[in-house]
Amino acid sequence: MKLQLGRTNILNIARRTEQGLYLSGGPEDILLPNRYVPEGAGIGDDIEVFVYLDNEERLIATTEKPYAQVGDFAWLQVAWVNQFGAFLDWGLMKDLFVPFREQKMKMQKGRSYLVHVHLDPETYRIMASAKVERYLSNDWPPYHGGDEVDALVWQKTDLGFKVIVDNQFSGLLFDDEIFRQLHSGDRLKAYVKQVRPDGKIDLSLQKKGQKAVADFSEILLEHIQTSGGFTSFDDKTPAEEIYAFFGVSKKVFKKAIGDLYRRHLIAITDDGLVLNTATPSDAPNI
Repeated sequence: MKLQLGRTNILNIARRTEQGLYLSGGPEDILLPNRYVPEGAGIGDDIEVFVYLDNEERLIATTEKPYAQVGDFAWLQVAWVNQFGAFLDWGLMKDLFVPFREQKMKMQKGRSYLVHVHLDPETYRIMASAKVERYLSNDWPPYHGGDEVDALVWQKTDLGFKVIVDNQFSGLLFDDEIFRQLHSGDRLKAYVKQVRPDGKIDLSLQKKGQKAVADFSEILLEHIQTSGGFTSFDDKTPAEEIYAFFGVSKKVFKKAIGDLYRRHLIAITDDGLVLNTATPSDAPNI
């Protein structure tokens, strides 16, 4: 397998020196310094490492896991700034460089920004860019309504939140689909509502339709069962409290109540929802 700079590789331990292990798999053996050598590692073993460049631009390996790899979008904090650009903390000893030309605005120490990690085509060095739009895929998103995706929250807009979908595409979570606090850099599961004619993706934080209700009905029933047969959550509970506890909208919550009630599994009281101990044959028809 070809060595991938800036990504995780499986390399073979070729030899041991005073400095550490030398791994084969690239144009030259790559040093894994002693501080990263796992206990029990031996000559001939395969080992998973991240390969990047040290301060002298030499290939080096580490068993540490960076917050992002080449090809990834990530929300990273500025560790320091000098006359050449900003340096981001990405979980390794050597910080990640963002030259001024790749900044939308001058980055400030201590603040976090959405960036794309890539190899500079001119120097072949690993760097990042805050001009993330240029790194989004131009391919047509291969999604259908209801598909589950990974979303990285990008920024607030007048309509909602822009997100990066599956590390490739631009998407939007509308305000009326959001029932909890979101912040730039949050990673979450989302569901495709539609792919618009411009290729942008409209998303929701919860499943739609009957499947969503059926799935949540079982969750709600289990909650009531494990809560001693009663819950104070009901159709009068504020939507924010429902979402904070269950992660669904009040609309889905109320439909689940109706579903459980029609199946004679719960009773609705002034105080909340009560598990129905009567068997279905004993329960009244409604």
